[in-house]
Amino acid sequence: MASPSFLTRLTEQHRFRYYDLCLSFFVVVLLISNLVAPKICQIGPFTLSGAQLLFPLTYIFGDIFTEVYGYAGSRRAIWHGFLAQTLLTTLAMTIVQLPPAPGWGNQQAFETVFGFLPRLVVASLIAYWCGEFANSFVMAKMKVLTKGRMLWTRTIGSTAVGQLVDTVIVMIVGFGGTMSWELIFNLIWSGYVVKVVYEAAATPVTYLVVNALKKAEGVDLYDTDTDFNPFARMS
Repeated sequence: MASPSFLTRLTEQHRFRYYDLCLSFFVVVLLISNLVAPKICQIGPFTLSGAQLLFPLTYIFGDIFTEVYGYAGSRRAIWHGFLAQTLLTTLAMTIVQLPPAPGWGNQQAFETVFGFLPRLVVASLIAYWCGEFANSFVMAKMKVLTKGRMLWTRTIGSTAVGQLVDTVIVMIVGFGGTMSWELIFNLIWSGYVVKVVYEAAATPVTYLVVNALKKAEGVDLYDTDTDFNPFARMS
């Protein structure tokens, strides 16, 4: 039988007080970003979907998980989010296909919000999985290299990598062949810049949350001997 994960062994010795709360907020933000995605917003010169306003918060959570609870803690959170997203989209797509009751006239509105397209579902799930793990890996490695100093370089640097992976995959897998590559590139570039700027602007808040959690939990983990396999045992 495989040995328990690092996070499990650590938890047996040190009871984390706020990990589950952070995990709950992370999953909730992730699911809400899926639900508000169909709304297109105009904010000044920027045209953004509802998801673009909220989804970058998941990368801030990813930074917090990795910085405070280590790569193993982030890995567990990523898989929870992935499974929650899969369940949401599977149930939504199934319920949309069920025949509406006579007299219920909201089928079209329901389809607008919950009518996920299979190709976009696959694209978003792959992009989320790859992007979040890239973000966590870079964050963990940079923490060791910087010896825990200059948190801002890790939060921005890891997000720059993770969001690039996420944005490229979701646009190419989701829209490749349906629009010109020039348009896809422009969408990748504009979306990527907004997400990275979003992360940079949130750096002071990330500092406050990370420092408060480290103090409250009494830990400051370094992934010096970590198994970075995304499929490593989490229990």
